[in-house]
Amino acid sequence: MKKEHKKPKDHYRKRTHLIHGNYESRHWDFDHHLIPPMSASTTYRLGSVHRGAQGFAEFASEEAEGAGHVPIYIYDRLDEPTRSMLEENLAYAEGGDVCVTFATGMAAVSAALGVTTRAGDEIVAHHTLYGCTYSLMTTWLPRFGVETKFVDMCSESSFKGAITDRTSAVYFETPINPTLDLIDIEQIRRWVDEVQPGRNNKERPMIIVDNTFATPYCQRPLAFGADIVAHSLTKGIGGFGTDMGGAVIASRDFHNQLLMYRKDFGGVLSPKSAWPILVYGLPTLATRFVNQQKSAMRVAQFLQGHPKVSRVNYPGLETFSKYDLAKKQMFSYDGKFAPGSMLYFVLKGEQKAANEAADKFIDYIASHAYSITLAVSLGQIRTLIEEPYSMTHSALPDEVKRARGLEPGGIRLSIGLEDWHDIIEDLEAAFEQI
Repeated sequence: MKKEHKKPKDHYRKRTHLIHGNYESRHWDFDHHLIPPMSASTTYRLGSVHRGAQGFAEFASEEAEGAGHVPIYIYDRLDEPTRSMLEENLAYAEGGDVCVTFATGMAAVSAALGVTTRAGDEIVAHHTLYGCTYSLMTTWLPRFGVETKFVDMCSESSFKGAITDRTSAVYFETPINPTLDLIDIEQIRRWVDEVQPGRNNKERPMIIVDNTFATPYCQRPLAFGADIVAHSLTKGIGGFGTDMGGAVIASRDFHNQLLMYRKDFGGVLSPKSAWPILVYGLPTLATRFVNQQKSAMRVAQFLQGHPKVSRVNYPGLETFSKYDLAKKQMFSYDGKFAPGSMLYFVLKGEQKAANEAADKFIDYIASHAYSITLAVSLGQIRTLIEEPYSMTHSALPDEVKRARGLEPGGIRLSIGLEDWHDIIEDLEAAFEQI
């Protein structure tokens, strides 16, 4: 008789892990559940006052971190099993120690900045950011005594010149929303370490990367030296456009702070929203992105060759200004180049003419196209188109947008799972109208 050897779980590839999850979770017994269960209780029965007191004492405590026993559930806002299972799998997908999820991506961004700054501190951020992140940094954080310097993080002198003893966080997106420009994470890590070598690990600025555009399938910033990763789960990880959510992935040092921040500010991910991301979104991430990237490359090549397009930004194109960085930084779990599913392109013509053409182009798609939908958000199985200048990045002043490479006439395209032939045909029909 042949001797059977059970293959250790860590010998399986990450794509398989995304589907099957963590069967050794202390948050639920998986012996009889093929599909993780959905919790639907805001509060939990406690057998004694002592057990309730123990649960409160163990929440977000250093002692409980290493205990390894099943958590004592008390109240949904503190902890509950469905959300916690998603957090375990997201931490694994990003290569981090821990993950804490939130009600939205902006709640996650707020938490990442909230646990790394205090009154009197400064944030150094890249000059081009998602509109709501910019609004958070310029409208709300200053009320708490936290200021932000916006710099070009591709410029060593600009970046290093902005870092001071008050800098507690360095924040950027890569790829950048919406221009798809890239920032070298390893280089930022090196510059941070060089500019103030005397500061110990707890005092140095924390590098926070918004990895929403790439998802952990295409890029894992912690491996390049980032300290914290933030996501809007609503986008590529969720994948189906049904539920909002956000996540912060980091080292274990941040876990209890993030839990306490979530408890006190209340931006908790509902288990009913966590469940679809756990069961449908994360397990299909690799499959969706493999196909979306193939279509994105086809569409990018079509746009690049179109006479009415002045330029196309897509990390997968060899003509992309930071193609070499994309090849180095954006790759899947099996090491293959993974440039993502987002494109940004600009129509030809002077500013006013290009803007009018973009409006006409998108409006025609909104009323005539079947495979492309005019809608904000991204990373869904449906192809979505929008005009960042007047929509998702409207919070930025006009002079700031123009200075940062966002011009009227710029179009953001999130490629879905439709047949790429259909997407191109709908785009071509819209081009014929301008």
